[in-house]
This record gives sequence, C-alpha cells and structure tokens, in this order.
Amino acid sequence: MSEQLDEGFNQARAQVRAALAAMGNGDPEPYMACWARSDDITLFGAWGTIERGHERLMATFRWVGSRFKSGGLVPEDVIVHQSGDVAYTVGFERGEVVVDDGSRAPMLIRVTHVYRRIDGAWWLVHRHGDHPPQDPRKTKG
Repeated sequence: MSEQLDEGFNQARAQVRAALAAMGNGDPEPYMACWARSDDITLFGAWGTIERGHERLMATFRWVGSRFKSGGLVPEDVIVHQSGDVAYTVGFERGEVVVDDGSRAPMLIRVTHVYRRIDGAWWLVHRHGDHPPQDPRKTKG
C-alpha cells in the first residue's frame, strides 16, 4: 500500500473496522452508519442476500446483526486503491464469533468494499462478501 490515500478515506476505513467489531457483537448500527443514503447502493452478502437500495440494505444489516451473539470480525485489506472519488478494498474479515445459537467458531469472509466520496465524505456503496470455497487445486483427486 505505497500509494498516497486520502485521509478521509483512511478514516472511513477505520470507521468500517470498528463497525465490523460491533457487528460481530450483534450491533449493526455502526456499520449501517458507514453506508451512503442512496437507492443505488448494493450488497452481495456472504449469507446469500442480494440487495439494492438504502432501506433494503439497512433491513438486511439488522437481520445480520441479530444473528451474531458475540465475537468480532477484523478486516485484513490485501488491496487498497483510491482514484478520485472512488475507492475499494479487497481482502478478508476474520474472527471468532457466535452465530445464532451455535458455539464460538472461526469465521472467514472474502470481502470487497467499494467506497464513493459524496459531498467530501467517504461512504460505502457496495459490499461483496462470501465464504471462500475450498481451493480444488489443494484437494487430492
């Protein structure tokens, strides 16, 4: 990450990092506050949800938050890029979490976040997350 990143973008990434820790403890509100209030924001969620529009995403994040009982997810940004008013991160979220009525277990999610600078502030506008499948090159056939 040698490129110069806008300080506001770095602050937005820090806000997302803190929000994901809260989400893992069942509080979706900080993560919801990271999103642009727009009808063109999108979510391709790790639990299969596909949503478009602010109200639908907020309802989905409330549902996701209700599933987490304790723990936290920590972002590991592998790629971070900013160009003008658009930026993205590609990486992973890792943590030990309790989901639904289960026991504490590791969770790994591959995540791409897309950010857009709107009126001088950086907001999330897209998330694509999934649970990585097993790499078929690493299995014995």
